[in-house]
Amino acid sequence: MTEPAGDDFFALWVYLARSPLLWLTVTILIYCLCDRIAAALGRPPLANPVLFSICLIGLLVRGTGTAYATYFNGAQFIHFLLGPATVALGIPLYQNRRLVVRAILPMLCALLSGSVTALLSAVLIARALGAPAAVVTSIAPKSVTAAVAMAISARLGGDPALTAVLVILTGILGAIIITPLMNALHITDKRARGFAAGLAAHGIGTARAFQVDPLTGTFAGIAMGLNALLTAIIVPLLL
Repeated sequence: MTEPAGDDFFALWVYLARSPLLWLTVTILIYCLCDRIAAALGRPPLANPVLFSICLIGLLVRGTGTAYATYFNGAQFIHFLLGPATVALGIPLYQNRRLVVRAILPMLCALLSGSVTALLSAVLIARALGAPAAVVTSIAPKSVTAAVAMAISARLGGDPALTAVLVILTGILGAIIITPLMNALHITDKRARGFAAGLAAHGIGTARAFQVDPLTGTFAGIAMGLNALLTAIIVPLLL
């Protein structure tokens, strides 16, 4: 007597779900699909492939009853690549080093004001709302790329998982808002637009900036890297 096809499929899924490569493959395929859809739509700010990938993967993990630890065990290689990807942004920085040197003074002023504003606003609002110290610590580095933010949070007694969620939310909101905001403010300088995106929305904002223009993406990458360094220094002093 043969088993129903549904039972066979379920058994196959249980077998595949134990393999770390399954969730790594699923994550990559879903992101590629969302990126193709965003490209087909002309890459409007709301069609953010990271946002849609998170939603689809979350629904899939939830619908299949997969534990987050199981998913992360398979997708952690992507998490590992966050560090090398951040370092690789030094390549466009070197390629455009002359432009960077010309704008070094306004960049440093924007970096300092933007980094301090992002930190103080997050910490003061969290404390005003009565958030516990661990939550305040987790919120403080939200505008920095995930690899650095999670390390800062863990070292100071925060919750790295909460920090990761806040970092992603900050990046997605920044990537969605940055283009309409810059247009509304009539800011057309590609360097300024990119620097603002990288400073406020870290890696996701930088990815969005590279989609718009290579020069914009270069300055976004510069801002992201410098903000990570400055935040790692300021957050311990602030808290």
